[in-house]
Amino acid sequence: MRVVFMGTPDISATCLKQILEDGFSVVGVYTQPDRPKNRGMKLTASPVKELALEKGIPVYQPENFKSQEAVDQLKALEPDVVAVVAFGQILPQSVLDVPTRGCINIHASLLPKYRGSAPYQWAVLDGEKETGVTAMYLTRKMDAGDMIDTAVTPIDPEETAGELLDRLAVLGAGLLSKTLGRFAQGEVEGTKQDESLVTYAPMLDKSMSPISWEKTARQVHDQVRGLNPWPIATMELGGKRFKVYKTVIVPGKPGAKPGTVLGLTKTGLQIACSEGAVEIQILQAEGGKRMGAPDYFRGHPLGG
Repeated sequence: MRVVFMGTPDISATCLKQILEDGFSVVGVYTQPDRPKNRGMKLTASPVKELALEKGIPVYQPENFKSQEAVDQLKALEPDVVAVVAFGQILPQSVLDVPTRGCINIHASLLPKYRGSAPYQWAVLDGEKETGVTAMYLTRKMDAGDMIDTAVTPIDPEETAGELLDRLAVLGAGLLSKTLGRFAQGEVEGTKQDESLVTYAPMLDKSMSPISWEKTARQVHDQVRGLNPWPIATMELGGKRFKVYKTVIVPGKPGAKPGTVLGLTKTGLQIACSEGAVEIQILQAEGGKRMGAPDYFRGHPLGG
């Protein structure tokens, strides 16, 4: 069975590595064009490209598939299956029609919940207790294809979106390998998604960062977790702006107005919410470095 793999970031590389280790024949890899990165703005290859080159697999990096030449290039690889994991491009019908067995995708949610570009982040932001990955057939409509299989995992109440993604990458890699194994055995049936249960996970942006203390402690805590590692929750305190990297939920004080500083402990700064309170344990002042809140406020006393 001839497999073409399409993907770009670390989660994609984890999946590619797994299917190669499990012996699947990957005849070509598609990934996003090299992009400028870091201060030097040096063109940098994606994690998937680096892995493919290391394994001696041909790499293709079209800007898109609008040209017939790009589609013909894929056809020449004669794929039975195209496996897509966080590729970063919407595939046109001309591409979906190329593989004889179809295009499949690993999506980082339990569909039909959280269709879209930020599924695992929104699962954390919404305080979900579990999530997972879904293997599905690709269609022209985003994340709407028939589902093949799922793998479920609990979300730890202290886990950040970044930490969750690391686990979903491993879970997704196993599910992709399992799914390709089914394709190698014969036809693979899909199950239609229940459109009445669809929710969406739009791209995150920095407008979501400021913390409102009118939220409950749980909502603030989930905001901090869900926006880590990007774009990071922020707060204003004493006229200064801080990025907030880690919080824990603590008991509030009766009658305390949301946003009131309740005290500085050995582990963090406690602030009242509309219900309960959070203790900010790791933060970063604007222009400063990330550090423990007690360490910061020992050098910058509140009210000082």
